[in-house]
Parts: sequence; structure tokens; C-alpha cells
Amino acid sequence: MNTGEEKVKLLKEMIAFSAVNGKLSKKDYDFLFLISNKLDLERGVFIDLFNQELPKLPIKNEFQRIQQFYRLALIMYREELLDLNEAIGIQQIAIGMGLNTEATKRVLKRMKKNPDSIIPPEALFKIFNEERI
Repeated sequence: MNTGEEKVKLLKEMIAFSAVNGKLSKKDYDFLFLISNKLDLERGVFIDLFNQELPKLPIKNEFQRIQQFYRLALIMYREELLDLNEAIGIQQIAIGMGLNTEATKRVLKRMKKNPDSIIPPEALFKIFNEERI
């Protein structure tokens, strides 16, 4: 993730997913603050995000929700930021997005095994399709 704009956009989307019911738990806030720190965003920028208009969510299209989840996980793996607590946090966001818990666990496990953390798109969607059965 190269630009501050991309980091802010991602964090805004994460805030929107975390506060989809209009409330943000302290646990979610702490997780988002941790991600903000690891993305090298200043505290003031993070706090200001809560005063900005958030993207309209949830994304209704499952394809888009899977992409967003994978994008978040990929960024975290690429930046070498994903530890156990963060993996749990990402899974909680995925649940809020309406994604299958077992599929998200499988995706994270597979990403951890791959040296570059990349899963081909067809394999990613296959995991989610298999968990529907």
C-alpha cells in the first residue's frame, strides 16, 4: 500500500464495516487503531476519520465483499502486520460483512502458507463456494 490516500480509504471502509449497525465496540475501535498505527497513519488522521462520511455499506454483492476481505488480508500480510489478534479482527470484520467464517479461516490459512500470500482469484472464490455446500 503505497499512498496515504489508499490507507485512509481502506481504514474508512474497515470503520464502516465495523460500525455497520451504527455502533463501534471498544474492541473494534482498538483493533482499528492498531491497524492505523501499523499503516503509519497519524493519530489525528485516524480520529478525523470518525468525523468524515463513511462509504455506504454493506456491499450487497458477495463478490465485492470477498474482494474487500481478501484485499484487507493481503495488505496485512504484505506489510507483515498480521498476527493472531489481527487475524481474529479481520475475521470479525468478515463476519460483519456476512462472509462465511470457515471460508475466511481457510483463506487466511492458505495465505499464510504461500510465500507471497497471494491466492489466485479462482481459488479464492472456490473456497467460498465450497463452504456453501
